[in-house]
Amino acid sequence: MADKNSSSGIGTLGLLGVVFVTLKLTGYINWSWWYVTLPFWGGAALILSILAIYLLGVTINEIVKKR
Repeated sequence: MADKNSSSGIGTLGLLGVVFVTLKLTGYINWSWWYVTLPFWGGAALILSILAIYLLGVTINEIVKKR
């Protein structure tokens, strides 16, 4: 029998987002919806940050090679 190392469930950012939405809908916080939904954008922000750093490194490497 093969071992399965998969995770099923909600992550930390997802849980935090659900809590914020619940608090907003029940009136406990009066934040803008932008702030309430920020935890849901955490994964995308991480991927975009890594991509930007990679592209910056490639660009710097190309500039150094041309000299």
